[in-house]
Amino acid sequence: MNTMPESTQALSHSHERPAGTSSGYVMLLVLLVTLVASGAGLSQLIQEEPALALGLPLVIGGLFAFLFVLCGFYLLQPNQAAAILLFGDYKGTDRKTGLRWVLPWYMRTKISTRIHNITSDRVKVNDLRGNPVEIATNVVWRVADTAQALFDVANYMEFVEIQIESAVRAIGARYPYDDLEHKEVTLRGDAEVVSEELEKELQDRVARAGIIVDECRLTHLAYAPEIAQAMLRRQQAEAVIAARQKIVIGAVSMVENAIQLLSEKDVVQLDDERKAAMVSNLMVVLCSERDTQPIVNTGSLYQ
Repeated sequence: MNTMPESTQALSHSHERPAGTSSGYVMLLVLLVTLVASGAGLSQLIQEEPALALGLPLVIGGLFAFLFVLCGFYLLQPNQAAAILLFGDYKGTDRKTGLRWVLPWYMRTKISTRIHNITSDRVKVNDLRGNPVEIATNVVWRVADTAQALFDVANYMEFVEIQIESAVRAIGARYPYDDLEHKEVTLRGDAEVVSEELEKELQDRVARAGIIVDECRLTHLAYAPEIAQAMLRRQQAEAVIAARQKIVIGAVSMVENAIQLLSEKDVVQLDDERKAAMVSNLMVVLCSERDTQPIVNTGSLYQ
């Protein structure tokens, strides 16, 4: 008794296996033999009456054999396969190129195993932070299992195109577009990592159709037009803030080193008030966006 659930049975996959076909070049010789037999029968028909009983069967049999053999021929180009079916029952796949032959009542469904290249349309996706971005990708793929591609999905090429869009949406929502602090993986800053994740995600989705993804790369990545200007200003502001932070940290370090060296080498003795004034002046000089104009004090230090 089969206890497997119906939903599980529906998910069972087809698997490619070799088909029992023959070389078409051998069958060409058979075809030639049928022609010779038909010709011999025809020559008997045009002779005397006693030869009619032998000539007519040869002509009829030769013509029938000729049509029988002729209907079984088909051609396969390089990187092309043919699925062989008998009244809807899958009997195997023929991948041998050239002139091939199979029994005429077998149906041949050809399928390309060449490399396909698809550049997807731009898909609008909300990234990890909810910002709408446009993403497009280029996918290189091929059919690995002809049985799965033909019989497990309705249209394997349309299936691949839909799964590309689904994979792009899934990966686009998994990462933020950008991160100025470089603390996490981003769509813009880690294109190689994102492309690898996209390839893996897409491979998992199309494996059920017997498809292998050879390469997947992002071809377009940008904020959606409705927020592009606003996000540009935001990026500029964040960049300015980050730059200012680094400038301040560097300035503090330089001032600290200056005071320490002056004290160690006993160049000048500064009390706390003069140290504060010196720190203030140095910070202004180091952090200012414009060139500073020095003022020379020719009097006493305390005047």
